[in-house]
Amino acid sequence: MTGTNVLRGVAAAGAAAVLLAGCGSPSERAADDGGEEGVVPLRVGATPLPHAEILEFVNDELAADAGLAVEVVEYTDYNQPNAALAEGELDANYYQTVPFLEEYLEGNPGTELSYVADVHLEAFGLYSENLADLDDLPEGAKIAVPNDASNMDRAMRLLEEQDVITLADGTDGQATESDIEDNPLDVTITPVEAAQLPRSLQDVDAAVVNGNYALEADLPETANALAWEETEDNPYANGLVVRTEDVESEDLVRLNDLLHSQEVRDFMEERWQGIVVPVGPGSD
Repeated sequence: MTGTNVLRGVAAAGAAAVLLAGCGSPSERAADDGGEEGVVPLRVGATPLPHAEILEFVNDELAADAGLAVEVVEYTDYNQPNAALAEGELDANYYQTVPFLEEYLEGNPGTELSYVADVHLEAFGLYSENLADLDDLPEGAKIAVPNDASNMDRAMRLLEEQDVITLADGTDGQATESDIEDNPLDVTITPVEAAQLPRSLQDVDAAVVNGNYALEADLPETANALAWEETEDNPYANGLVVRTEDVESEDLVRLNDLLHSQEVRDFMEERWQGIVVPVGPGSD
Protein backbone atom coordinates (compact mmCIF):
# COMPACT_ATOMS: atom_id res chain seq x y z
CA MET A 1 0.00 0.00 0.00
CA THR A 2 1.69 3.22 -1.11
CA GLY A 3 -0.66 6.17 -1.10
CA THR A 4 -4.05 7.78 -1.23
CA ASN A 5 -5.14 5.97 -4.38
CA VAL A 6 -4.53 2.58 -2.80
CA LEU A 7 -6.18 3.59 0.44
CA ARG A 8 -9.13 5.13 -1.35
CA GLY A 9 -9.33 1.95 -3.41
CA VAL A 10 -9.93 0.08 -0.20
CA ALA A 11 -12.57 2.62 0.76
CA ALA A 12 -14.19 2.36 -2.65
CA ALA A 13 -14.48 -1.34 -2.13
CA GLY A 14 -16.97 -0.25 0.49
CA ALA A 15 -18.02 -1.93 3.64
CA ALA A 16 -16.50 -5.20 2.49
CA ALA A 17 -12.98 -3.92 3.26
CA VAL A 18 -12.96 -4.82 6.94
CA LEU A 19 -11.01 -6.60 9.57
CA LEU A 20 -10.53 -10.00 11.08
CA ALA A 21 -8.70 -9.60 14.38
CA GLY A 22 -5.12 -10.88 14.36
CA CYS A 23 -5.97 -13.58 16.88
CA GLY A 24 -9.05 -14.69 14.93
CA SER A 25 -12.32 -13.18 13.82
CA PRO A 26 -14.71 -11.95 16.56
CA SER A 27 -16.92 -14.99 16.06
CA GLU A 28 -13.91 -17.32 16.28
CA ARG A 29 -12.78 -15.63 19.49
CA ALA A 30 -16.30 -16.00 20.87
CA ALA A 31 -16.18 -19.73 20.28
CA ASP A 32 -12.73 -19.98 21.86
CA ASP A 33 -13.72 -17.83 24.85
CA GLY A 34 -17.16 -19.31 25.32
CA GLY A 35 -18.83 -16.06 24.37
CA GLU A 36 -22.57 -15.98 24.93
CA GLU A 37 -24.39 -16.82 21.69
CA GLY A 38 -21.15 -16.23 19.77
CA VAL A 39 -21.04 -12.50 20.55
CA VAL A 40 -17.92 -10.87 22.00
CA PRO A 41 -17.25 -7.14 21.97
CA LEU A 42 -15.40 -5.66 19.04
CA ARG A 43 -12.50 -3.69 20.50
CA VAL A 44 -12.35 -0.37 18.65
CA GLY A 45 -9.77 2.28 19.48
CA ALA A 46 -10.87 5.90 19.36
CA THR A 47 -10.11 9.36 20.66
CA PRO A 48 -12.78 10.55 23.13
CA LEU A 49 -14.67 13.11 21.06
CA PRO A 50 -16.48 12.65 18.82
CA HIS A 51 -15.30 9.17 17.88
CA ALA A 52 -15.74 7.35 21.18
CA GLU A 53 -19.10 9.01 21.75
CA ILE A 54 -20.30 7.93 18.31
CA LEU A 55 -19.19 4.37 18.99
CA GLU A 56 -20.93 4.40 22.39
CA PHE A 57 -24.11 5.52 20.66
CA VAL A 58 -23.77 2.62 18.22
CA ASN A 59 -23.24 0.18 21.09
CA ASP A 60 -26.09 1.52 23.22
CA GLU A 61 -28.70 2.05 20.51
CA LEU A 62 -27.94 -0.14 17.49
CA ALA A 63 -25.40 -2.90 18.08
CA ALA A 64 -27.58 -5.44 19.88
CA ASP A 65 -30.14 -5.55 17.07
CA ALA A 66 -27.27 -6.20 14.67
CA GLY A 67 -25.89 -9.00 16.83
CA LEU A 68 -22.88 -6.94 17.92
CA ALA A 69 -21.28 -5.47 21.00
CA VAL A 70 -18.66 -2.70 20.87
CA GLU A 71 -15.97 -2.11 23.48
CA VAL A 72 -14.53 1.38 23.03
CA VAL A 73 -10.86 1.73 23.97
CA GLU A 74 -10.04 5.42 24.36
CA TYR A 75 -6.69 6.99 23.48
CA THR A 76 -5.53 10.55 24.03
CA ASP A 77 -2.91 10.71 21.29
CA TYR A 78 -2.84 9.92 17.58
CA ASN A 79 -0.21 7.18 17.31
CA GLN A 80 -1.14 4.54 19.91
CA PRO A 81 -4.37 3.37 18.19
CA ASN A 82 -2.52 2.39 15.01
CA ALA A 83 0.21 0.56 16.92
CA ALA A 84 -2.40 -1.25 19.03
CA LEU A 85 -4.34 -2.26 15.91
CA ALA A 86 -1.23 -3.51 14.13
CA GLU A 87 -0.25 -5.54 17.20
CA GLY A 88 -3.67 -7.22 17.44
CA GLU A 89 -4.83 -5.45 20.61
CA LEU A 90 -7.78 -3.90 18.71
CA ASP A 91 -10.22 -5.09 16.06
CA ALA A 92 -10.32 -1.67 14.40
CA ASN A 93 -9.77 1.98 15.13
CA TYR A 94 -11.78 5.08 14.32
CA TYR A 95 -10.13 8.47 14.68
CA GLN A 96 -7.99 9.37 11.68
CA THR A 97 -7.84 10.68 8.13
CA VAL A 98 -6.32 9.10 5.03
CA PRO A 99 -3.38 11.57 4.97
CA PHE A 100 -2.60 10.82 8.62
CA LEU A 101 -2.71 7.07 7.99
CA GLU A 102 -0.40 7.49 4.99
CA GLU A 103 2.05 9.43 7.14
CA TYR A 104 1.94 6.73 9.81
CA LEU A 105 2.53 3.93 7.29
CA GLU A 106 5.47 5.76 5.75
CA GLY A 107 7.05 5.98 9.19
CA ASN A 108 6.25 2.36 10.04
CA PRO A 109 7.23 0.26 7.03
CA GLY A 110 5.82 -3.22 7.03
CA THR A 111 2.66 -2.21 8.90
CA GLU A 112 -0.41 -3.22 6.89
CA LEU A 113 -3.42 -1.08 7.78
CA SER A 114 -6.23 -0.02 5.45
CA TYR A 115 -8.77 2.79 5.52
CA VAL A 116 -12.29 1.44 5.01
CA ALA A 117 -14.60 4.38 4.33
CA ASP A 118 -15.24 7.98 5.35
CA VAL A 119 -17.66 8.36 8.28
CA HIS A 120 -17.51 12.01 9.35
CA LEU A 121 -15.59 15.27 8.96
CA GLU A 122 -14.54 17.55 11.79
CA ALA A 123 -13.91 21.05 10.52
CA PHE A 124 -10.65 22.61 11.71
CA GLY A 125 -11.15 25.95 13.44
CA LEU A 126 -8.88 28.92 14.08
CA TYR A 127 -9.61 29.78 17.73
CA SER A 128 -8.58 32.62 20.02
CA GLU A 129 -9.20 33.47 23.67
CA ASN A 130 -8.45 37.16 23.19
CA LEU A 131 -9.40 38.11 19.63
CA ALA A 132 -13.01 38.46 18.53
CA ASP A 133 -12.48 38.60 14.77
CA LEU A 134 -9.86 37.54 12.25
CA ASP A 135 -9.41 41.19 11.29
CA ASP A 136 -8.14 41.77 14.86
CA LEU A 137 -5.11 39.53 14.26
CA PRO A 138 -2.15 41.80 15.12
CA GLU A 139 1.14 42.20 13.33
CA GLY A 140 3.60 39.66 14.71
CA ALA A 141 0.80 37.42 15.98
CA LYS A 142 1.73 34.00 17.33
CA ILE A 143 -0.33 31.15 15.85
CA ALA A 144 -0.09 27.54 17.01
CA VAL A 145 -0.72 24.65 14.60
CA PRO A 146 -0.61 20.83 14.91
CA ASN A 147 2.93 19.46 14.70
CA ASP A 148 2.21 16.23 12.78
CA ALA A 149 2.77 16.56 9.04
CA SER A 150 -0.70 15.94 7.62
CA ASN A 151 -2.50 18.12 10.16
CA MET A 152 0.12 20.86 9.93
CA ASP A 153 -0.44 21.02 6.18
CA ARG A 154 -4.18 21.19 6.78
CA ALA A 155 -3.71 24.06 9.25
CA MET A 156 -1.42 25.94 6.87
CA ARG A 157 -4.04 25.62 4.11
CA LEU A 158 -6.66 27.10 6.42
CA LEU A 159 -4.41 30.08 7.16
CA GLU A 160 -3.81 30.52 3.43
CA GLU A 161 -7.56 30.34 2.70
CA GLN A 162 -8.04 33.19 5.18
CA ASP A 163 -5.26 35.31 3.55
CA VAL A 164 -3.12 35.22 6.68
CA ILE A 165 -0.22 33.72 4.70
CA THR A 166 0.60 32.59 1.17
CA LEU A 167 2.34 29.27 0.64
CA ALA A 168 4.94 28.51 -1.98
CA ASP A 169 3.92 26.40 -4.96
CA GLY A 170 4.60 22.68 -4.94
CA THR A 171 3.89 22.03 -1.26
CA ASP A 172 0.56 20.21 -1.59
CA GLY A 173 0.12 17.86 1.34
CA GLN A 174 3.43 18.80 2.96
CA ALA A 175 3.32 22.50 3.88
CA THR A 176 5.13 23.68 7.00
CA GLU A 177 6.06 27.07 8.39
CA SER A 178 9.17 27.02 6.20
CA ASP A 179 6.97 27.06 3.06
CA ILE A 180 5.45 30.50 3.75
CA GLU A 181 6.11 32.71 0.74
CA ASP A 182 4.19 35.82 1.79
CA ASN A 183 3.51 36.79 5.40
CA PRO A 184 2.02 40.31 5.45
CA LEU A 185 1.46 40.35 9.23
CA ASP A 186 4.80 38.65 9.97
CA VAL A 187 2.99 36.00 12.03
CA THR A 188 4.99 33.37 13.87
CA ILE A 189 3.83 29.77 13.34
CA THR A 190 4.45 27.48 16.32
CA PRO A 191 3.97 23.69 15.87
CA VAL A 192 2.42 22.07 18.97
CA GLU A 193 1.29 18.51 19.69
CA ALA A 194 -2.33 18.39 18.55
CA ALA A 195 -3.72 17.37 21.93
CA GLN A 196 -2.05 20.37 23.58
CA LEU A 197 -3.39 23.00 21.17
CA PRO A 198 -6.37 24.07 23.32
CA ARG A 199 -4.01 24.72 26.26
CA SER A 200 -1.66 26.67 23.98
CA LEU A 201 -4.33 29.36 23.56
CA GLN A 202 -3.11 30.90 26.82
CA ASP A 203 0.27 31.59 25.23
CA VAL A 204 -0.57 32.50 21.63
CA ASP A 205 -2.87 34.87 19.80
CA ALA A 206 -4.67 32.05 17.98
CA ALA A 207 -4.44 28.32 17.31
CA VAL A 208 -5.67 26.03 14.54
CA VAL A 209 -7.23 23.16 16.49
CA ASN A 210 -8.33 19.69 15.38
CA GLY A 211 -12.08 19.27 15.71
CA ASN A 212 -11.99 16.46 18.25
CA TYR A 213 -9.65 18.31 20.60
CA ALA A 214 -11.67 21.50 20.22
CA LEU A 215 -14.78 19.59 21.28
CA GLU A 216 -13.02 17.97 24.24
CA ALA A 217 -11.90 21.40 25.47
CA ASP A 218 -15.32 23.04 24.81
CA LEU A 219 -13.66 25.60 22.55
CA PRO A 220 -16.84 26.23 20.53
CA GLU A 221 -18.38 27.51 23.79
CA THR A 222 -15.37 29.03 25.57
CA ALA A 223 -13.24 30.54 22.78
CA ASN A 224 -13.84 32.64 19.70
CA ALA A 225 -13.79 30.89 16.32
CA LEU A 226 -12.06 33.28 13.95
CA ALA A 227 -12.34 31.02 10.88
CA TRP A 228 -13.41 27.54 9.75
CA GLU A 229 -11.98 25.36 7.04
CA GLU A 230 -14.14 24.53 4.06
CA THR A 231 -16.03 21.24 4.38
CA GLU A 232 -17.04 20.71 0.74
CA ASP A 233 -14.72 18.29 -1.08
CA ASN A 234 -12.54 18.16 2.01
CA PRO A 235 -10.09 15.19 1.93
CA TYR A 236 -9.76 15.04 5.72
CA ALA A 237 -12.74 12.92 6.70
CA ASN A 238 -12.32 10.38 9.49
CA GLY A 239 -13.14 6.71 9.06
CA LEU A 240 -12.73 3.13 10.24
CA VAL A 241 -9.23 1.61 9.85
CA VAL A 242 -8.47 -2.12 9.86
CA ARG A 243 -5.59 -4.54 9.30
CA THR A 244 -5.18 -5.12 5.57
CA GLU A 245 -4.65 -8.87 5.81
CA ASP A 246 -8.05 -9.43 7.46
CA VAL A 247 -10.70 -8.11 5.16
CA GLU A 248 -14.05 -9.86 5.46
CA SER A 249 -15.28 -10.11 9.05
CA GLU A 250 -19.09 -10.10 9.00
CA ASP A 251 -19.13 -8.40 12.41
CA LEU A 252 -17.06 -5.49 11.17
CA VAL A 253 -19.06 -5.23 7.96
CA ARG A 254 -22.08 -4.70 10.19
CA LEU A 255 -20.19 -2.17 12.35
CA ASN A 256 -19.21 -0.20 9.27
CA ASP A 257 -22.82 -0.28 8.08
CA LEU A 258 -24.04 1.01 11.45
CA LEU A 259 -21.56 3.89 11.38
CA HIS A 260 -23.19 4.96 8.10
CA SER A 261 -26.77 4.46 9.27
CA GLN A 262 -29.36 7.21 9.31
CA GLU A 263 -29.52 6.92 13.09
CA VAL A 264 -25.82 7.74 13.43
CA ARG A 265 -26.02 10.60 10.92
CA ASP A 266 -28.95 12.08 12.84
CA PHE A 267 -27.06 11.68 16.12
CA MET A 268 -24.02 13.56 14.75
CA GLU A 269 -26.10 16.39 13.34
CA GLU A 270 -28.15 16.85 16.50
CA ARG A 271 -25.25 16.43 18.92
CA TRP A 272 -22.68 18.67 17.24
CA GLN A 273 -24.70 20.88 14.89
CA GLY A 274 -22.31 21.34 12.00
CA ILE A 275 -18.96 20.83 13.74
CA VAL A 276 -19.12 17.07 13.07
CA VAL A 277 -20.46 16.44 9.56
CA PRO A 278 -21.52 12.93 8.47
CA VAL A 279 -20.01 11.85 5.15
CA GLY A 280 -19.43 8.65 3.23
CA PRO A 281 -21.87 5.98 2.04
CA GLY A 282 -25.48 6.93 2.71
CA SER A 283 -24.73 10.62 3.37
CA ASP A 284 -26.09 13.43 1.25
